[in-house]
Amino acid sequence: MSFNNLDTLYRQVIMDHYKNPRNKGSIESDSITVDMNNPTCGDRIHLTLQVEDGKVKDAKFDGEGCSISMASASMMTQAVKGLEVEKALELSQIFYDIMLGKEYDDEAMDLGDLEALQGVAKFPARIKCATLAWKAMEKGVKSE
Repeated sequence: MSFNNLDTLYRQVIMDHYKNPRNKGSIESDSITVDMNNPTCGDRIHLTLQVEDGKVKDAKFDGEGCSISMASASMMTQAVKGLEVEKALELSQIFYDIMLGKEYDDEAMDLGDLEALQGVAKFPARIKCATLAWKAMEKGVKSE
C-alpha cells in the first residue's frame, strides 16, 4: 500500500472515531473520575474508569475538542478496556513513544486503530491533543 493510500486510510479511521466515538458517556457507579484540559487548543475530557482487581473493567469519556483529541480518547478507551492496569500503563508509554516518532515493536503489541494516530508525530503542536486522554487515564489508574 502506498504512503498516500495509508495516510488516507488513517485519516478515515481518525474521522470515524471522531464522528462515531466509542465508549462515549460516563460510568455512574463506583468509578474513578478524571477531568483534564489542554489550554493550548481548548480540548477537554471527562474520563471515568472502573478498575477492579488491578484491571480496567470499563472506560468511558465525554468532552469536546479537535478530531485528534476526541478520536484518541475513543481509541484509548477501546484499547485499555479489559487490560491489567500495568498493561494499560505500558500501552500508554508505547503511545507516547509513537507520538515522539519512535519505532515500536508491532510484533509485541497490536495497536489496532491507534496506529492511525502515528502521523501526529509530524505535527508537534498536536501531540498534546492526542495524549490528553492517555494522561487522564494514567492519572486515574495511578490514583486507584
